[in-house]
Amino acid sequence: MKKLHFKNIVRMQLFLPLFALCLMLLINVIITPSFFKVSIMNGVLYGYTIDIINRASELIILAVGMTLVVASSKGTDISVGAVSALSAAVCVRLLGSSYDAYAVPLAVAILAALGAGLLCGAFNGFLVAKLKIQPMVATLILFTAGRGIAQLISAREINGVMVPGQILYVRMEDYKRFGGFLPHVVIPTPVFIAIGFVLITWLLLNKTALSLYIKSVGINQKAGRLVGLNSTLIIFVCYMFCGVCSGLAGFISSSRIYSSDANNIGLNMELDAILAVALGGNSLGGGKFSIAGSVIGAITIQALTTGLYAMGVTADQLPVYKAIVVVLIVAIQSEEFKRWKSLYRIHKMAGKGVTE
Repeated sequence: MKKLHFKNIVRMQLFLPLFALCLMLLINVIITPSFFKVSIMNGVLYGYTIDIINRASELIILAVGMTLVVASSKGTDISVGAVSALSAAVCVRLLGSSYDAYAVPLAVAILAALGAGLLCGAFNGFLVAKLKIQPMVATLILFTAGRGIAQLISAREINGVMVPGQILYVRMEDYKRFGGFLPHVVIPTPVFIAIGFVLITWLLLNKTALSLYIKSVGINQKAGRLVGLNSTLIIFVCYMFCGVCSGLAGFISSSRIYSSDANNIGLNMELDAILAVALGGNSLGGGKFSIAGSVIGAITIQALTTGLYAMGVTADQLPVYKAIVVVLIVAIQSEEFKRWKSLYRIHKMAGKGVTE
């Protein structure tokens, strides 16, 4: 068996995500000494770590979808937050606000939310894969219009006039369980949903050739076409999958607050998802990707958010700090930085040769 040297460990794809996560947890412990304390209150687990894992569930799901989009199209989907709000609005609108029963079966409303996300993903995928529009520009359409559509769906009659942008509530208690806790279960339900979704995605990618196809198209679309891969279809499917991820995240978010808030559900989640992908050791230039890295990245981002809140940073200031992290990661992944790193190694090796 080959011995693992430190240099080889550092070069592993998951080293950066794990190092960043450990660093963030260490900082949180310094800020809050009781950070790792977990207790049971009202029959459920309670603590900073539980809150991080719980709140990271939607981000993990979005990061998985964003990973495939970045790997296949070399671009990002900045509409995931708005699509989440739209899907949540569809789900809550269908369920109604009755205290006695749902307006439609719960399963139908959930499928409708996922379907809304799927349609939005198909729209983005058509623009990117078929019309060859730059991904950020293509997804900017739903980034701008998605919340507006969600507000129209959330319209409510006030004094005989339909007023858009209202908060619609679901009154049935069992709807809260998807974003809260199941009876006699101490772990939050979103954690189980996120774990199940990641496992299904992992099996889909690794038990089929889909992972290899995505990597091939992301590295070189022309070469992929020459070996018989339909790069247009693969990119289109990845965007559809990302839309489904947004729909599922929107459903969980609406269940947490048992309502649809078109203005706040999924707000700024696109930045967190992109940051999770980059922090997970995935290249924003497409090609090779790691689902595990993106999951770790998502947990790290939530740990960062929790730490910043503990330091007294307001919600309005959070994107500034996260944007700084994005800039640093993108700079490290840039070709110019890699060139500087290579030149430094050459000079270092040349210096050793002279001394010898």
